[in-house]
Parts: sequence; C-alpha cells; structure tokens
Amino acid sequence: MEIILRPVPEGDKALFTRMPVEELVKRIILTLAVVTILCFVVTATLGLNIGDVSSPNPQTQTGISTHMLVGMGTLSFAMLVHAITLTYFMGTGRWLEETSNAYALDESFYNTNQRIKYRVVWGMMVCFVLLITTGALGALADPATPMSLDGTMGLKGSQFHFFTAITTIIVNLLTYFSEFIAISRNTTIVESVLAEVARIRAERGLPT
Repeated sequence: MEIILRPVPEGDKALFTRMPVEELVKRIILTLAVVTILCFVVTATLGLNIGDVSSPNPQTQTGISTHMLVGMGTLSFAMLVHAITLTYFMGTGRWLEETSNAYALDESFYNTNQRIKYRVVWGMMVCFVLLITTGALGALADPATPMSLDGTMGLKGSQFHFFTAITTIIVNLLTYFSEFIAISRNTTIVESVLAEVARIRAERGLPT
C-alpha cells in the first residue's frame, strides 16, 4: 500500500486514503523488542559476572562500571520501544478520529482503537516503573553509594536488584508481546476504515 493524499472537494478535508504504516510498525516493534531482550540478557550476564561487588579489585570495579553503563543504555532503549508503540497509537487514533468525522463513520472504529490503546498504556506504565526501579536498586547495590538496602528483609541490596531485574525482563517481554497483538488488532480497524472510506468515495464518484 502507498501513502496517497487525495483532496476531497467541497466541504471534505484532505485525508490519507492509504495507511501503509501498520505492517512496517509491526516489523519495527518486533525487531526492536528482540534487540531489547538481547540487551537485557547481556546486561544481566555482565551483572552476574561481577562477583563480590565489595571487592576493591580493579577488575571488579570495571565490571560494575560496565554493567551500569550498559544497563542505563538498555533501560533507555527499552523505554524508546514502548514510546514508539505509544506514538503509533496516538497517530492512528488521531487519523481515525478525523476520518470518522469527515466521512460520518460509525464511532465504533475510533472507540475500539482507544480501548486497545489504553490497555497497552497500562502495561507500558508498569514497564516504565520497573525499569526505573531496577536502575535505582542497581545504584543502591553499588558499595560506593552512601545508601544501602543490605539487611532489609534479610536480603542484600544486590539481591533486591537481581529479583527486580528478572521481573522487569519478564514483564517487558510480555508487554512487547501484548503491544504486537494490539498493533495487529488496530491494523484490522484501520483496514476496515479504509474499506469503508473507499466505498463512500466510490458512491460519490470520487477517485479511490
């Protein structure tokens, strides 16, 4: 499909009558999600190979620094992937709203899009909180940090960081999967709207 902007004469606004981004977005999200999971694995592996974080050994300190830098990069990249999905839903939501108003389409198209979007948003928010919490707990697990969680609930700060990190990886993996499914469902809505617009334009004798 191609992006074609066709002006609708007398009273209608110019609208996109082709929306090719859905398949592209699905491929992008799938690819970026796989890359993010690999980054999670690399970051976790670096953390597990640090050994005794309290050791003054230069190699250990280098391992801590590398783990923290890679972890921050992974955290930022994971948030970016969720942000791309949110931007996609914001864009298609606006397009569906304007198209529905211009062609007097049934409100169910736009309403369904909004329901799908807000279900995905909740998962994104949980992921954001977990990602930030994991980073914060990682900083607290560093012996060089003045504050420490060692001894809380009988656990070390590094254990809090580890268990939160595992939870973060699992939740992000599940959320990426739900985002992919949501985009697939939204694609069906967009295609239905395009078909309805094509029918209306054909009835009016307009090019489709």
